[in-house]
Amino acid sequence: MKKFKKYSSFDLSKINDSILAYWEKNKVFEKSVENRKNNLPYIFFEGPPSANGKPGIHHVMARTIKDLFCRYKTLRGYKVDRKAGWDTHGLPVELGVEEMLNITKEDIGKSISIKEYNNACRKNVMKYKHMWEKITKEMGYWVNMQNPYLTYDNKYIESVWWLLKKLHQKNVLYKGHTIQPFSPKAGTGLSTHELNQPGCYKNVKDTTAVAQFKVLQNNDSNFLYEKTNLKIYFLAWTTTPWTLPSNTALAVGKNINYLLIETFNKYTKEKIAVIIAKELLAKFFNPKYEVSEIDKYDVGDKNIKYKIISNFNGKILNGIRYDQLLKYKQPSDGESFKVLLGDFVTTEDGTGIVHIAPSFGSDDNRLAKQNNIGSLTLVDKQGKFTKDVTDFSGMYVKNEYYSNEEKPDLSADIQIVIKLKKSGLCFHSEKYEHSYPHCWRTDKPILYYPMDSWFVKTTDYKEKMIALNNTINWKPKSTGEGRFGNWLENLVDWNLSRSRFWGIPIPIWRTADGKKEICIGSIKELKKEINKSIDAGNMLSNPLEKFEINNFSDDNYSIFDLHRPFVDEIILTSESGEAMTRELDLIDVWFDSGAMPYAQLHYPFENKTIFETNFPADFIAEGVDQTRGWFFTLHAISTILFSNVSFKNVISNGLVLDKDGNKMSKRLGNAVDPFITLKKYSADATRWYMITNSQPWENLKFNELGIQEVQRKFFGTIFNTYSFFSLYANIDSFNFTEKHIPAKERNELDRWILSELNSLIKTVEINLDKYESNKATREIQDFVINKLSNWYVRLSRRRFWKGEYNFDKISAYQTLYECLEKLAIISSPISPFFMDNLFQDLNNVTNKLNIKSVHLANYPSVEEKNIDLLLEKKMQLAQHITSLALSIRKKENIRVRQPLQKILIPVVSNNENLIKNVETIILNEINVKEIEFLNENNNVLKKQVKPNFKTLGPKFGKQMKDVATMINSLSEKEIKQLEENNIIKLDNEIAISLSDVTINTKDIPGYSVATNEEVTVALDTNISEDLKNEGLAREFVNRIQNYRKDNSFEVTDKITINVLKDPNVIPSFQKNLNYICDETLTEEINFIENIDDSYVEFNLVNSITTKVKIQKSKNG
Repeated sequence: MKKFKKYSSFDLSKINDSILAYWEKNKVFEKSVENRKNNLPYIFFEGPPSANGKPGIHHVMARTIKDLFCRYKTLRGYKVDRKAGWDTHGLPVELGVEEMLNITKEDIGKSISIKEYNNACRKNVMKYKHMWEKITKEMGYWVNMQNPYLTYDNKYIESVWWLLKKLHQKNVLYKGHTIQPFSPKAGTGLSTHELNQPGCYKNVKDTTAVAQFKVLQNNDSNFLYEKTNLKIYFLAWTTTPWTLPSNTALAVGKNINYLLIETFNKYTKEKIAVIIAKELLAKFFNPKYEVSEIDKYDVGDKNIKYKIISNFNGKILNGIRYDQLLKYKQPSDGESFKVLLGDFVTTEDGTGIVHIAPSFGSDDNRLAKQNNIGSLTLVDKQGKFTKDVTDFSGMYVKNEYYSNEEKPDLSADIQIVIKLKKSGLCFHSEKYEHSYPHCWRTDKPILYYPMDSWFVKTTDYKEKMIALNNTINWKPKSTGEGRFGNWLENLVDWNLSRSRFWGIPIPIWRTADGKKEICIGSIKELKKEINKSIDAGNMLSNPLEKFEINNFSDDNYSIFDLHRPFVDEIILTSESGEAMTRELDLIDVWFDSGAMPYAQLHYPFENKTIFETNFPADFIAEGVDQTRGWFFTLHAISTILFSNVSFKNVISNGLVLDKDGNKMSKRLGNAVDPFITLKKYSADATRWYMITNSQPWENLKFNELGIQEVQRKFFGTIFNTYSFFSLYANIDSFNFTEKHIPAKERNELDRWILSELNSLIKTVEINLDKYESNKATREIQDFVINKLSNWYVRLSRRRFWKGEYNFDKISAYQTLYECLEKLAIISSPISPFFMDNLFQDLNNVTNKLNIKSVHLANYPSVEEKNIDLLLEKKMQLAQHITSLALSIRKKENIRVRQPLQKILIPVVSNNENLIKNVETIILNEINVKEIEFLNENNNVLKKQVKPNFKTLGPKFGKQMKDVATMINSLSEKEIKQLEENNIIKLDNEIAISLSDVTINTKDIPGYSVATNEEVTVALDTNISEDLKNEGLAREFVNRIQNYRKDNSFEVTDKITINVLKDPNVIPSFQKNLNYICDETLTEEINFIENIDDSYVEFNLVNSITTKVKIQKSKNG
């Protein structure tokens, strides 16, 4: 007969390794999908990671969330395909290669060819593929990695081109010249969703300047010069002094009031007149120093005297011209150096006058175009001043762009401010802390730069995207409505272009004048168009000549490469015979990943039926940083092209921080190695800790102590429970061959735990269906620790190890087996290794289920007939009373093994009958002889009330002390009224609620009292001589049991005990002889006067000791 497996030690990591080998050998993952191939599908999309970076502990978190819901839906009977993928393009890959080759973007095409560079990228992108495969396997993330989708694959690119052609046909793909976020260190423009990745906006301290723009005197400005003899300057504030050389206009608000003021330039002492918004006067001038006439200024004096000359509306300043601030170059594409009216000008900060550099700001550019103002672009795409800026030529505009050894002592901003101060054109300068955008990959500041780019006109579909978003189940809801919803409300067109080399090329060819263009949507179409070009004499041969149309084999798709530089060499021909060259930009890498629902299947060229039955996704999950990344691109493409959502349910998981709440990084030395963590603590403990610690969408403060606690308290408890079960089941040869005993025929404790088990199965199912994994795991954990182990097993222990193999014992075995089996199934999505091991340990003996892994099981059905809510309520009350009584014992320092005589329990809400039903359990658990019930109006227990100053302070402020005094004087009748109504008026004006006080019961002589919620108990703490003797006997039993265990006695071994005759213990032992013998399987106890060295000493209590000799009985 098979026996249940016994363990000499508990090693979760060893269990992980063993089960992982079992899965691979028996292809359990494959079977879990294959066994359900005819069932309803549950669609999951895997967001592709980039394999040129190492996996981190946050990836374990993200993948646990994905894995657990896919495993759960498999248990529920769904067919869950899980196709892996690799994100193979984009800045992370290119920047990694540039660092590896010690080159910059400018070297590509010069010292290294585009072909060589892209080959290096193709190789480097899979640099850490082995580490990703290792972490995927070791953490138990089930995803099909045998046939992953690769975004650099020609088939994938063809599907992306098809999507782009569809966008082009809908007239939502267009080319525009705009001011865009640009990353000089990455050498490419960025989309707004890239700029809004978490952490992209950083607080920086920049040198600011209030520059003086001299008003030219003419007919338009005479009304100003008539009021003063001084030079007049417009004061304009900027946090980016490096843009001042490119200034071509100023903007004022037409409804803002401005002042003309006479004052001093504090750097030159020169008397000047300045124009500033009235509301911002106090930012630069102290009202105490307003004078009727200004005389002189001492350099360094912080308080500048001033005189208000005139007050006027901004509208009157429109069209006034000023002298160019820094005379490097004149714009050639329009007017310049005049005041304009701008609707974006405010008086929130600055001077109320905005310096306009059309090349470096979208508002600036729009206003300049509206007023035919020319532009100056005196910074190149590397972030350096051009040669026109003679004294700063070649200097980076941001010091962050330098490598450390090259960085100048003074930044460009500071040097420009110094230049302005010397020329009397700086009114004020200071350091200013503000939020500034940085590149999400280089971590360097971005610039706003004028560029030609291709855009997706997402704004045309804004309302549709918002409407569809409202149908998606976001977890948390606040992300869908807030972060993502607000993003859609403020949607701008999607900048698709990237000025890079390694990525999917934009499949658009244009004539030289840009008037004619074609967007290619397939290899078939491209081959056809090349043949046309050959006929027109624009190409000599067709690089796709050997490509066979409708042959979708990998070999056929491997005879060419759709990347640069090969596609750049293809010349197409317009209908009128003009040569057409490809637009050199690549597409945003986020479009690559957003296209995965279609491109992973090579849709629409292959797998049409499969796609139609596998779209949209039922579930996706990624980090919160994907809210405006992958989540957005999935949603945008599916809305525009398919008028549908791309996913129905989404979990946006939070960040994994260190235990102090700091972001993990190598620099800070607080990064956690996921491989070490999994090896040290196991995947099961790590996964369970991550899911149980907090909601997935909340930031997790990762602490190894938390994993250790999970190992000990949760997994250790289940392991010990199984070990207890297997020990006695093996002794009694239990293997579930007996007829199944219906729950209604079992004893009350069995019926209770089965009721709790079915309630748990129901609750876990409800929570996982709602994607509330944290609530599900906490319910499981509570069941295991507080109900199954600490209550059911503890109260049932005697049923397992005492008595004959009878109906009651079989009932106990069947009940505990069922609990362990179903726990293994419902917990397996989160703890896949340990729970499979537990399941196999059980099922390999009983063969109850005809499967070889828990992951091939079905989620257990809820047996509603076995749920007894009244019984659950009774047992919960028993646990509650027990907890209070044990807390009193702890407070009074009375051991649990010391019996007490009585516990007093006031009757509340007719709970007397409920308590009487579980009276025996309570008395046994708290080791008390009797319960005495008190009616609600008893005079024994008196309640008292204390003020809760934490709530009273904010609520009543200065009145708090008076309110506290009134609370302290409440009568018992008033306290009862407060408990019943949750509120009471202290006088005509002041009312308090239950949360404003703490109510407890006063101790009474000889008793100690504890209260929690509606339950109050009073424990008799007097210990009689008989009680003391019984307590000593119980301590003796405990020491004998420990001795048996420490000396490897079998649980069935019977023993003989010799005890030194000692007046301190003999009366206790003799009075409780039967109890001692029954509890320890002792056949004979002898009291001996003379002993030898073979006796051991037991320390019992309060310095009382005894010496004993324990031997296995000859009859045992």
